[in-house]
Amino acid sequence: MKKFFKALIAILILAVLGITGVTSYNFYNYAPNKVDHTTNKDQLVYFQESYDACRKEFISLSKKATAKFKNTKTASLMIESKKDQDLTINYCYIPAQKQKKNLLVISSGIHGVEGFVGSAVQQMILAELLDKKQFDNMGMLLIHGLNPFGMKYLRRVSENNVDLNRNSTKDDALYKSINSGYSNLYNMLNPKEKVSLFNPKNLFFHINAALKIAIHSMKVLRQAVLQGQYQYPEGLYFGGKELEPSIKAVTPLIIETSLDYQTVFTIDLHTGYGERGTLHLFPNPIEDKQVKADIKAVFQEQVIDWGNDDDFYTITGNFSDYIGKILPDKYALPMVFEFGTLDSQTTMGALKSLHNMVVENQGFHYGYSSQKHKQRITSNLMEMYYPSSLKWRSKAISDARKLFIQIIERYPLTEK
Repeated sequence: MKKFFKALIAILILAVLGITGVTSYNFYNYAPNKVDHTTNKDQLVYFQESYDACRKEFISLSKKATAKFKNTKTASLMIESKKDQDLTINYCYIPAQKQKKNLLVISSGIHGVEGFVGSAVQQMILAELLDKKQFDNMGMLLIHGLNPFGMKYLRRVSENNVDLNRNSTKDDALYKSINSGYSNLYNMLNPKEKVSLFNPKNLFFHINAALKIAIHSMKVLRQAVLQGQYQYPEGLYFGGKELEPSIKAVTPLIIETSLDYQTVFTIDLHTGYGERGTLHLFPNPIEDKQVKADIKAVFQEQVIDWGNDDDFYTITGNFSDYIGKILPDKYALPMVFEFGTLDSQTTMGALKSLHNMVVENQGFHYGYSSQKHKQRITSNLMEMYYPSSLKWRSKAISDARKLFIQIIERYPLTEK
């Protein structure tokens, strides 16, 4: 009975929103908050508009690092593909110059389209933050474009429709797990027809989703959708049936590079989740008190989301935790940087984000009703993961620079 009344109230409220939503509120033109930041044009040089251009600039800056630090290595890992024979993960490894104690691993692009911002941050690090004295006892491994297919073809997932940040595991049992919450939402998340933004399912998507929130709560819905699922290969957040080629390719590199170090600090760069123009710090929940204390020591005054509030969700098969598991004899510190774009911590922002993902996946698998709708959907997806706002981009670099200066200065002090 309680759920019935919740649903009734939700229907009455959302009916009003539904009538006005397509016009005055205009859900489909939903705009997040503006970024209050002065554009620094010098920082925009780090942003490129294609995978090939990002890769070229990363390689160029990596080669410059080889002239500054002895034994620096820059190379490419070829990634298997049925569609494209020029997909590579590129990396730059700067070893500790005196004593190998701490390794800093900075990865980008595990979610293809998020790689443009991740690449920009890595380029900034290579161009500005290679202070020799900080590398006496600290090495750095920059991994560029973990999902080159998604980055090149503007998808979040791999060529096999796999979310690599749900795919990274040493335990194959994960691929047989069942996310029952996702199954209950399957029809809403994975419509099987050509996508049209004028279809009633899309026009009233936010009402349908909000109704489910009213019945189950945002926390339950968010967890069910975003956790990862291993049953539906064509579905959103599919984690695969085995390790994807990208994860297979990069695993030996990380293991080999880490051999002589005591501590490995992983920072995986993402965009999308959270308040627009804000750099969020959050790992999957960490139980080890010493690991949490050492992470706090590095970031100190920065706010870290430890997964204690209702907005947080946990995921399975995530890459930063995977690194710790493939290095069982190392002291591993995992962290995720998330550059917020669409105010997804709000209900409307979260629904808009989810809807962008649904229609993009639907269009990829079942086609589009028109070229215009395809262009609109692709544009919305890119704005969610690679905002065109120059203020947003400039602030992302400013925030990243501030944090990485702090990390490079403090992390070598965290020794085990």
